[in-house]
Amino acid sequence: MITELDERTPEPLRAVLQPLPPLTSAGTRLLEAAAQLFYERGVRAVGVDLIAETAGTTKKTLYNRFGSKDALVALYLRRRAQRWREHLQTFLDRSAPREQQVLAVFEALETWLGTERRGCAFVNAYAELGADEHPAVPVIRAEKAWMRALFDDLTGDPAVGGHVHLVYEGTLVVLNAGGDDAALDQARRAVGVALAAGT
Repeated sequence: MITELDERTPEPLRAVLQPLPPLTSAGTRLLEAAAQLFYERGVRAVGVDLIAETAGTTKKTLYNRFGSKDALVALYLRRRAQRWREHLQTFLDRSAPREQQVLAVFEALETWLGTERRGCAFVNAYAELGADEHPAVPVIRAEKAWMRALFDDLTGDPAVGGHVHLVYEGTLVVLNAGGDDAALDQARRAVGVALAAGT
């Protein structure tokens, strides 16, 4: 699993693996407030006034720490991706066989989401931002490329990795937009079929 940024890191993954900047106490509060608000309400619906008020700071502090709301959105997604990788790693560490490691990703996803059905933060943000020049777009694309690279690595076969990645992304959509709580169980069965076909 690629978790560090160095000269060997593939270009499509680099935006999501950039180290997070050091933050002051106020900066941390602002980022935490923004993360909750952006995920729950959407990027476009949340203004800097609300973020600053929720964090107990001022708009001036927000701009001093992050430069712009757009930069804060990109940092929110980088931080979320980092936390997901850390969460996922604990599940991969206790799964040894190839099939168990692949299925561990779906177990990690289930615990990550809990009862939350707002879906994938990256898909949600992209739906709002589109393919414009927003600084969050490279982060969103890099996170999707990172998940694809992970499945390629875990399966040992890019063709199978591609199938499993599509199952993973589809599961997020069906859980959220489809409101189907059985999606994770169905995904595990589909992954089992893909892995069996690839052997």
